[in-house]
Amino acid sequence: MANPIPGTGGERYVPFEERAGNESIVYFTRDLSAEVAVKLHTGEQYGPNIIPREWVKALIEKDLPGATIVETNTFYEGDRDTTEKHRRTLEINGWTFCPVDITDESGTVDLPVTGGKWFDHMSVGQSLPGYDSLVALTHFKGHTMGGFGGSNKNIGIGCADGQIGKKMIHQAAGSDDQWSIAEEEFMERMTESTKATVDYFGRRICFVNVMRNISVSCDCEGCLAEPVVTPDIGILASTDILAVDQACVDLIYALSETDGAAMRERIETRHGHRQLSYMDELGMGNRKYLLLDTDHDDQRIQPADAVVGVKPFVELPETAERRMRALAAMAAAQGEQ
Repeated sequence: MANPIPGTGGERYVPFEERAGNESIVYFTRDLSAEVAVKLHTGEQYGPNIIPREWVKALIEKDLPGATIVETNTFYEGDRDTTEKHRRTLEINGWTFCPVDITDESGTVDLPVTGGKWFDHMSVGQSLPGYDSLVALTHFKGHTMGGFGGSNKNIGIGCADGQIGKKMIHQAAGSDDQWSIAEEEFMERMTESTKATVDYFGRRICFVNVMRNISVSCDCEGCLAEPVVTPDIGILASTDILAVDQACVDLIYALSETDGAAMRERIETRHGHRQLSYMDELGMGNRKYLLLDTDHDDQRIQPADAVVGVKPFVELPETAERRMRALAAMAAAQGEQ
């Protein structure tokens, strides 16, 4: 579109009863373990909140033999902006039990964006279209710019290549500011990037969001992420990307005022709800859903039921100690460079 205008309302949470359309299926379990745990955010060096490696290893060995983790290099300077540094970070973080394809290592390829107003294509890693299916395994958490990082962020940012695609999303044309796109426009650009990949895989893609170790910070902040202040909730899965991300946000809003305050503030101040409303406008899924409790014979439950009995987050001494060890390891590694 010529001179597109961002939408509005990204700071407002839309209650279930105000949503229109059909209902998709979203499965929910409170069982946070390897048994129920592959676009995967593998994280910065020593990051304390990423999905446990043993969960992913068990999933691949049991249910996805022969699977490959796919990643891309980052746009920002850090531990993963070049393939060489990215490979070192993967080794440090323990992603060594299966192949990891840094899909933009050898170049890029364009995927069409149908119905977008910011893009007619998105640049992704060259090897991504070589796969016949995709599991988006996402650590649901906050995000400095997106408000929250669910499946939409994992695919939209994570599949865009490091130097072209991510720049298209983050940086305004003619600007020297690497992060010049924000709020509703950022949500829309990121979502159009997601649509390119989701449309490419079609019915051969599914989405799993892990609501554990939820900080307001993204895993890309590594050990510098804000401390976890939100209780662990469970794992959600669907073939509908909008429904699974919406359900996770609904669970955050179903938490008590104390438990959910930090994440709700992060989502609203960044206008993160625009991720959901724009996915709806682009026809990427349904904002209404049936939440089925796999712990109780797929009984339908409400988000409020799912968070009954969640334990308020308390940082245990061993958790704090792990964080301090990780920071020390990171500092030592930087000192050796």
